[in-house]
Amino acid sequence: MTIIIGLGNPGTKFNNTRHNVGFMAIDKFTEKNNFPDFKLDKKANALISEQADIILVKPQTFMNESGKAVKATIKNKPIEILVIIHDDIDLPVGKIKIVKERGSAGHKGVESIIKNIGNDGLIRIRIGIKGEKDIKAMKVVLKKFTPKEQTLMNEAVEKTSQALDCLIKEGLEKTMNEYNK
Repeated sequence: MTIIIGLGNPGTKFNNTRHNVGFMAIDKFTEKNNFPDFKLDKKANALISEQADIILVKPQTFMNESGKAVKATIKNKPIEILVIIHDDIDLPVGKIKIVKERGSAGHKGVESIIKNIGNDGLIRIRIGIKGEKDIKAMKVVLKKFTPKEQTLMNEAVEKTSQALDCLIKEGLEKTMNEYNK
């Protein structure tokens, strides 16, 4: 079973903010692959969409508590591939980087997930959100993108969706070789 988790904050006020690029990417993948609408799983506190042996997840906890929703979602599931898609303030806007079993690099949502389920086999797709100016993380992550940045982000979200397809069909090594450029 493949479980793909897009990180973000719940609520319309956070739509299209930098911290919600995980939600944006998973929504694009859902749309391109004709997944059913997301439904709330109250036990996991997450929006879930399932098709064949793939489960898509959007935790409905706030970012810093993402690990609780992830832990509840994956409980008792035979996982072959577990992917977390999240924003990364250390990468330029629109750049994606795929990593496996790496530390959180200070990302509170990823820290929460590692704390709750560990890091063994954990694949992450990091999507760059770093703006042109060096500003404190908390001021950046809740901001919307400029029109120029939004164009780059739309391309990154599309590229992430393609990388997910490649990962599922071709495996991690080929995906990393193709998309970590």
